[in-house]
Formats: sequence, structure tokens, C-alpha cells
Amino acid sequence: MRSLLSARPSSRWSSYWAAGLAGALALSLAGPLAAPASAKPARQIGYHQWDSPKRLNHGRLAGLQVRRGRLQIGDPVGTRRYADPHATGGRVRYEIGRWTSPWRDAGFGFTELIPSWKATVDGKGFVRVQVRGRSEHGQRSSWDTIANWAPDDSTIHRTSLPEQADDLARVAVDTWKSNYSLEFTSYQLRLVLFRRPGSAGPRVDTVGAMVSRLPQVESVRRSRPGPARGVVLDVPRYSQMIHTGDYPEFGNGGEAWCSPTSTSMVLGYYDRLPARRDYRWVMRHHPNRFVDHAARMTYDYSYDGAGNWPFNTAYAAPLAGHAFVTRLRNLRQAERFIKAGVPVVASIAFGRGELDGAPISATNGHLVVIVGFTESGDVVVNDPAARRNRGVRRTYDRGQFENAWLPASGGLAYIIRTDHTRLPARHGARNW
Repeated sequence: MRSLLSARPSSRWSSYWAAGLAGALALSLAGPLAAPASAKPARQIGYHQWDSPKRLNHGRLAGLQVRRGRLQIGDPVGTRRYADPHATGGRVRYEIGRWTSPWRDAGFGFTELIPSWKATVDGKGFVRVQVRGRSEHGQRSSWDTIANWAPDDSTIHRTSLPEQADDLARVAVDTWKSNYSLEFTSYQLRLVLFRRPGSAGPRVDTVGAMVSRLPQVESVRRSRPGPARGVVLDVPRYSQMIHTGDYPEFGNGGEAWCSPTSTSMVLGYYDRLPARRDYRWVMRHHPNRFVDHAARMTYDYSYDGAGNWPFNTAYAAPLAGHAFVTRLRNLRQAERFIKAGVPVVASIAFGRGELDGAPISATNGHLVVIVGFTESGDVVVNDPAARRNRGVRRTYDRGQFENAWLPASGGLAYIIRTDHTRLPARHGARNW
């Protein structure tokens, strides 16, 4: 079986080689860069979220207001025309407003940023998510657009914008990456809210970002088992493979749907799957029709897949209550989430013979749900690559799993929870 592609096909990175040449010229003109510091801690991860009226009001508002704890358009600052590149028709006029975060000091030099948000749209509108960074020498990147996002495809087709590769940074689908060895020390997020005249438009509850600097390593040491030994959460088991051939326009199901299937398993655990009326468009003979729905509502029309990380958490957040993308440092951190009753969606990759008991022989990008741990500390997962629902529950060797997770994606994880589910205590961690 070929690799499951909904998380990250390795061939995707080759498309940025030519664009990187333009970035090289911009870097040469930008002045001195911060040299990589080998003495710094090898693995740095941070997460920050603006999630309350007080925090949102710390940002710069232009045409927006914070009402009932949510950002929404008040008196728009103007209009802008937008032509959906994935639809027929011309440019459509929208009223707009902007929110710009304060500069956020990461506390270390970072090379990657992944945003997350929780938003809804009442009527016709969408949200544009942008980011820029600043180095320790004061160099500022341009604003780069991470996404034009809407919760469904009735207004626009949601897209990432991966073709950007200018000056100091570039966009790689859902990840903002520094060019070459440049490290940023602070960043700003900007939201542009678009609404059709006469509609309420978008409402944003939270916006945040995970920043990281990760070493390039082939393997990691097996972590010691932690507090969740013997704890297994009752997460329902859904196979992505039973959807093979479903809806070619949304990825054709099967091996392309590991991300929305994993997201749906966590929503099912919380009893927060979408209402039946929301997926009545799905053909009745399809099993687990809510997975087809999730694939459509997370589909990235530019990336041409349902594996966009923040699109999955943006889909889950209004249903569950809260969701964001981060990275965890090891399985001991994942155990703290399991102990708190929070399943963890993890992005892994492995070669032949590197993950015993997996339903596929190898993958260059795949999502699974960590649901618990054995008494000896091995990892209990729901792996959607199983052929049938009944084969989804698997137990993987702790060391093998960490080496499929940490070197491959840097420990990337979706954290999805309800209002009644508390995050574990951080104990000095800054990555949630």
C-alpha cells in the first residue's frame, strides 16, 4: 500500500526549492542574520493564545469590536474584492475589519509557526489568517497569509496559500517557516474578517500560535513511562479505509482521510459529532457519514487534501469547545493529557519495519489518536488505517512510536477538548 497522504507527503517540500532561490536574494539584502547558536537547548516549543475579551482587546482593532467575548465586524474599515480561485465567477465585494495582535516574544529563537483559531461565520464571509516575524536584530518579515478560511464551502473554498516564499520566510501549506538559518524571536498574528454586506459575517473566539525550533535528528531516546500507565480512554474506533472511493472532490476517502477520521474519533469520544442534519448531504449507504462531512469541512482546495492541521482543529473547535495545534516534547507529556481525559491526535511517519503491528507497512505522513498506555508504558492508539472499525485499536512499542512521532513531525498534535475538560497542569511547560 502506498503511503497515507493526508498528513504530509514528502514530495510536497520539493515544490519550494525554486521559490527558495528568490528567498536567498531577499536574505542577502536584509542585512546580518542571527547565527545559529549550537549551545542553545536543542528542542524549543511554545504556544500562546488570545482567548478572552481582555486579551483580544490588547490587539489593534480596525473595523472590529470585541462583543460577548468574540471578535466581529462593527463599522468596517472599507471594502475589498475577492475572487475565489477555485470557483467560477468574478470578484465579489466584501466589507472588512482587521485585528492585529501585539508583538509576542517567543522566549527563544524559532523557525516555524503554526496558527490555530476558533471561529464561526453567520451568513456570508470568511477569515484570513496572516503572520509576520521579527528577528533578534530587528529584521521584520512581510505579512504572509496562512489561510483564507470558512467553516464550509458555501461562501468560498477554504485554501492555504503555499506559493509564498518571499524575503525572510515562506508558507508551507499550514506552517510558516523561516528561510535558511534565520531565527525569529517574536511574531504578530493578523486576522482580516470578510463579510458580505448585510450579513453578520465571521465571529472569532480565539486565535493562537505554536512556535518551535527543532533539531534534525534521526532518532530519540525512549522516554520513561509516566502517570498514565494502565489508563485507556474509551475513544470510538473509526476506520478511514471503509471510505475508500468516497467523494473524489474531497480527496477520494480511504488513505487520504486519516486526519478528519482521527478528528472525528475525538469528537465522538466527547459526544460532539455534528448533528445529523449537517451531513444529510452524504449518501445514506456510506458508513460513518460524519467522517465524509469532516473531510469536506477540513478540505484545503489549494493543498488538495483534508490533512491541513489547523483546518482540522478549526473544524473541531466549535463542536467540542476548544481545539488547537501544538507540539509535545515526548510521550510523558502525552500521558498527562490522557490522565486528564484528553485524547491526543498525533502526526507520525515511519519506514518499513519501524512500527510493529501497524496496519500499513510505511507512511510519510499519517494521523492517529493516542488513547492510552499499557501498564508497561507502551502506547495504545486508534489507528484509522485499519481496514475495518474493529481493527482500529492498536498497541505500539513506546520507543518505536516516539521515533515515528518526534523526529518526523516534531511531536505535532491536535488538542481537542470540551468546556468541562481541563488541560493538564503545565508544570513549566509552555506548549499548551
